[in-house]
Formats: sequence, structure tokens, C-alpha cells
Amino acid sequence: MSNFIVSARKYRPQRFEDVVGQQHVAGTLKNALATDHVAHAFLFTGPRGVGKTTCARILARILNCERRTKDYEACNECSSCKSFNENASFNIIELDAASNNSVEHIRALIEQVRFQPQQGKYKVFIIDEVHMLSQAAFNAFLKTLEEPPPYAIFILATTEKHKIIPTILSRCQVFDFRRITVADMVLHLKNICDKESIEVEEDALHIIAQKADGALRDALSIFDRITSFSGKKIRYEDVIENLNVLDYDYYFQLTEALLAEDAAAILNLFDQILRKGFEPDVFVNGLSEHLRNILVCKDEATLALLEVGESLRERYRKQAALAPSSFLLTALNICNDCDVNFKMARHKRLHVEIALLKMCYINRAVKAAQAFPVEKKTPDGTVDGGRWTVDGGRTVDGGRSTVDGGRQTVDGEKGNQQPVTNNPQPETPAQGNAQPLSRTEMIELASGLRQGLKKAESISLRLDAYDEAVAVEEAEKAALESRLTLENARSEWKTYAESLESKLVRLALAGAELRLEDKVLTAVVATNTDRSHLQGELMRLLDTLRRRLHDPLIKIQIELDENKAQELMPQAPRRPLSAKEKLDNMKEANASVGELLQRFDLRLDE
Repeated sequence: MSNFIVSARKYRPQRFEDVVGQQHVAGTLKNALATDHVAHAFLFTGPRGVGKTTCARILARILNCERRTKDYEACNECSSCKSFNENASFNIIELDAASNNSVEHIRALIEQVRFQPQQGKYKVFIIDEVHMLSQAAFNAFLKTLEEPPPYAIFILATTEKHKIIPTILSRCQVFDFRRITVADMVLHLKNICDKESIEVEEDALHIIAQKADGALRDALSIFDRITSFSGKKIRYEDVIENLNVLDYDYYFQLTEALLAEDAAAILNLFDQILRKGFEPDVFVNGLSEHLRNILVCKDEATLALLEVGESLRERYRKQAALAPSSFLLTALNICNDCDVNFKMARHKRLHVEIALLKMCYINRAVKAAQAFPVEKKTPDGTVDGGRWTVDGGRTVDGGRSTVDGGRQTVDGEKGNQQPVTNNPQPETPAQGNAQPLSRTEMIELASGLRQGLKKAESISLRLDAYDEAVAVEEAEKAALESRLTLENARSEWKTYAESLESKLVRLALAGAELRLEDKVLTAVVATNTDRSHLQGELMRLLDTLRRRLHDPLIKIQIELDENKAQELMPQAPRRPLSAKEKLDNMKEANASVGELLQRFDLRLDE
């Protein structure tokens, strides 16, 4: 059998200085050892795979080490350290609370606390996943945890601190472990690759670290899987293929197409991504992260937030120089809306494609908004006109328009005041050069724009009225061409019933009696069951009749006639008449029958 040991166990830290990303915990515990202020109960809490149990074992070994080093680490040479390394130490007891969570298990633990350590100074109890203890087990543990013997130390570890009762928390020193950063994971994986003589690309390690989501144990498990796949040379392509991660290059190409407003290229790229087996929501989340990375590259102060390799960092910088901040923020907002509404969308692919097409024309929409800004009033009552472009490149710098003693002035960037003349000389701008307009031209232009907006609003109102008139005319025309008669209604009703798949609904429609009065078609049914079937089909039936009879004003109402139900009920079979009853009926029908019987003295044969 193979002697292979997974990296998470093989490279488990044996000293506090080897612990990755938890320097605040390691430093506090070493200072406590240096000043001999070691508490009797600790609680290590934090996400999975960040070193809680590892730090508990390191602390337990240091407490019983006979020859601690100057930096308060275990010597790894004394008998206590050797017995711990061989899993033969009787002074360090580990308990898995996930499988030993009852009162009986805690009572057995308390019994062990009564006995002093056979070798060493302390008896250390490490309880992992302590939040799994039952309420009764917690209560049984309280007194011992609060006042243990001087040689007993408890180290509790949990990933769900909120499940631990407050009375336990108040008796422990709580240490919160952090998620391991991507940079720390990459550095640790590089050291392992150096020890194992593995050639690796830095971008590949970044993908592994990001996939681990802050848990170093997960990163080491992924690393072992990739090593089994790639051998002694780990490439970026092998990692994204094995972990089913979408290549960064797709996002860079897509962003370039968005900036170029190339809708065809965008849709084709999205189709390629779907053909590779990636879900649309995974692609949207990846695009959001890509746009966020470009945004943080816009400023040197936020460049440290980018958790990628140096080669990718350079690509992000180049694309950030081309992408405006307004585009990135708007695209992020569209991606967020797409992600929020993705679950409710029936056509998932079309939902994402619409979002991509919206992003494609962001720059054009921003330019249009800048060309016609909305005037905003300042607190002092003046109007801030902003800056916008008109007349083939001529610019208007509105500044602030004020009224000073009856004379209109323009307060520009330098605050100069210029009188407005009644007959200013017209300026002819040079072709291709942007020249500022005079104040008079600005007023005339603004007046013309306002008049144009009023005319556009008037035209819009007229178009709405025209649309309403057309709709009324079409309705009247349809009414003139109506085919609504009782005979036609019965024929179309029967045709619709025969097209249905459900036999019960088909029988309910076929058994209904129709009456027509003033465009109201009344369907008389015999039972409540038929009425419910007919109500379920009512909207589709009404649309069909309106379309086929060319009358949009048709209405359908349903009535229940109980008498009709009695008529439709099957009659009970009649009893056959006896010979005497038949003779009596004959006597009642014809008196001569009785006389004939008396004259010839006829009797029935019994």
C-alpha cells in the first residue's frame, strides 16, 4: 500500500512561526507563555481550514515541553515532544465533539480531569467542533470549565461560534481566526513546490488560492489534485481545465468588444462560453469580478486589492486605461441586476444576452447624457448649466448664470464678468476647432431647445391621441364585420371543444347549452364540475371566439341549471306489469272488454 501523505498533513505547521496568516493569534499566545499568563480555557473560532486545531496542538505541545526555546517554541527533542509526535502522549487528550456530544461523554471527560498528568506539567484537553455538544452536555461541562484543577487546560475549537451558549463563552479566552489571504496561500504553495521540486506558474497558484475561498486546507487539497493530474509541472491551462474555471482571456476579449460596441463579437463569445459547459450565472459572476478588478486598477491606491499574478495585473492595468469609470460602474450595476433577477428569468440565455447588449451601448448613452445635461439649481438660486457639446463640435461652458444689479453676467472659471451686448458680432468657428459661444448665442440656443422640447411634447401628445383614435376605429370596424350569431357561436364552440386534449373538459363544453343576447354568450351547464372545467378554459375560449367571430366585444357568462341536471339523470328501470294489471288497464281503456269477460265468463289463467 502507498505511503503517500496528503499535503495538509505532511506540511502541517509544528511551530507558531510556521502558522500561515494567523500572526495575531500566534503572537498573543507566545506573549502569554513568555509572561506565564496562560489561561485555563481557550476558544479558537473561525472558518474551516485556517489553523484552529493546528494552533491548539502547538500550544499543547509547548505547555508540556521540558526545554522550550528562547522564542517560546517546543524543542522537539524532549521526551514529551517525542511522545506527542508519535501520538503516544497521555497528557494531551483530543475529543471530537461531533461524535461525542452527549452528557455521558462529558462526564467521562470530567473523570479524566481528576487524574494528574503522568509526565509533564499540564494535562491539555482539545475539544474540536465543540458547538456540536448538546445543551445538557454544555451544562454538565460548565463547573469544570470554570474552576478546573491547576494542571488542566481546555482548548475548544469551533467553526460556529454563535451556537455556543454565552456561559461557555464567558469562561474562555476567545481567539478569532481569520481567512487566509490569497497572497499568503500563494507564498505557502510556492514553498511546498520548492520542497517537492515542482515547476509551477504563478497564475496557476492564484487560481488555486482563489478557489479555496480562504481555507488553506482546501487549497492544499486542490493542490494535491492538480499535482496528480499534472505531475511535476503545473500550468495555468491545466488548473483551469481541472477546476472547470473560465479563462481570464474570455473576459478580456469580452470587455474589449464591449468598449468597441461590437455586439456580434459579444454574442459569439458568450455562445463559445456556453458551449464549453459553463452556466450563465457563473459567467455573470465572473464578469462582475473582472469589471471590479479593472475598476480597482484605475487608482494606484486600490491596486493592492487586485489578487492576481503579475502578468494578469499588467493586462488589467492596460485595460483599465481604456475603460472609463462611468462605463465600469454602469456595467457593474447591469451585472448586479442580471444576477439578482437571474433565478426569476424563464429564458436564462436571453436574460444574460440582453444585459450584455445593454453594456455594449453604455458609452453611447453616456455621451448622449453629457450632450443634454439636466440643469440643477444651486443653493443660492442660480442655475448650474454644466458643459455640453452642440453644433458639430462647438462647446458651451455654461458656468453659472447670475443677475447682478439688473445686468446679466457670466461667471466663468476665473470669475470674470462680461456685459451682454444687444448686437454681438457673430463668430464663425474654424472647422474642427471647438470655440465657446457668446452669452447671446447661449440664450438663443437654450430658448430654441426649450421650444423644440415643447414641440416634441406636443407632437407626442398628438401621436397618443392618434393612436387612441386608430384603436377605436379598428374596434368599430371589427364590430361591423362581426360574425357573431348563435349558429356561428355554436359551431366555433364545438370546434374548440373538439381540439381539447382533456376528455372531461371536452365533455363539459359539449354538454353546455348556449344562449346569445346582446353580445353576451351564456353557457348553461348541469353540474358544478362542468362549471369549474368551463371556468378553467374560459380565457382561452373567449380569445378564440373573439378572433374567429371577428368581434372583440364578446362576453361569456356561465349559469348552473339544476333542473337540467335532473333531466340528464338516468331514469330508474320500470317493473314489468303483471297479467292482472294489464287486464285492468285494458278495462279502463275500453268498457267493452269488461262486458265481453262477463258474457263469456272468462277468467285469467292463474
